[in-house]
Amino acid sequence: MSEKRIPLAGVIGDPVEHSLSPRLHGHWLKTMDLPGHYIPLRVAPEDLEDVIRTMPRMGFAGCNVTIPHKEAVLKLADVVTDRAALIGAANTLIFLNDGKILADNTDGYGFIQNLRQGAPGWNPKAGHAVVFGAGGASRAILASLIEVGVEEIRLTNRTRARADELRHEFGTKITVFDWVQAANLVDGAATVINTTSLGMTGGKEFRVPLDGLTPGAVVTDIVYTPLITPLLQKAAEAGCVTVDGLGMLLHQAVPGFERWFGTRPEVTDDLRKAVLGDG
Repeated sequence: MSEKRIPLAGVIGDPVEHSLSPRLHGHWLKTMDLPGHYIPLRVAPEDLEDVIRTMPRMGFAGCNVTIPHKEAVLKLADVVTDRAALIGAANTLIFLNDGKILADNTDGYGFIQNLRQGAPGWNPKAGHAVVFGAGGASRAILASLIEVGVEEIRLTNRTRARADELRHEFGTKITVFDWVQAANLVDGAATVINTTSLGMTGGKEFRVPLDGLTPGAVVTDIVYTPLITPLLQKAAEAGCVTVDGLGMLLHQAVPGFERWFGTRPEVTDDLRKAVLGDG
């Protein structure tokens, strides 16, 4: 009688050395004493299809997908979830028993779960949300905000045309504003979200004036290097509830891990410490 294969999963990208996912999934495998391995795989774009087709035969149950492959894998998948199709990108692949490839996007799920854990009193219907940025992360976040019932989203991006495209795709709950108006958008906002790289360590500053922030508003940043970004620092000083970006990374990993390894993991303080290298 042949022994059951030890499940494998991983993350594919180019580059992939920076990914925190191996540390994240490795912590869960270790603390839950589960058989399995999670491996970083650097895959060039021209090799993507060959690698994806071969992975199931190597014992992989699935993988995470990062830059620059998140859009390309949709064309290789046999089944695409509604949310991945809406967002136009996938971050999670599941290799099904019948040989088919399922593509999903859990970024929006991770974003909402992070908000709910970090700001338990957050109410999506409490008032309008402001979203800075119109890139890939913004797409996932806009879809998730609409799904949970946010009724008005004010969107701004340094290049207005990209924001207009998202307004066209996601509908009338989104209103687009020029970047020069960004400071005015936060007036009375219940939720403020930075989906850009502004404020990241080594990057450009987040220069939007935040004088109009309402005390008690929930402010979050998808940047997590540093954990406390200038936006979150200013928001805390204004009496807002702040949620750092690391939790989005942690929560988006939960659905994939559960499918690949058969057990649903939890996002805990110990996990945060392990991923940050403090554990």
